[in-house]
Amino acid sequence: MSSSIAFDTYAFVKKLKDAGMPEEQARILAETHTELIEERLATKRDLKELELRLTHALTVRIGGLIVVGFGILGALLKMH
Repeated sequence: MSSSIAFDTYAFVKKLKDAGMPEEQARILAETHTELIEERLATKRDLKELELRLTHALTVRIGGLIVVGFGILGALLKMH
């Protein structure tokens, strides 16, 4: 998905350093968190796009079932 989530690595590293973590360790942890956020978390926009795609797919499938149903009904009516 194309959206991104803002993650302030500078503020994150600063908080970790202020808490006593060595800067290099804090920087690596910030990089790891950034990668996880970008790869694994969905934004509200991502979820809305997924909802629209699923709704469209369901609508198409239901439409197809209705067409098939009317086809079967028509064939049954011709038999009588």
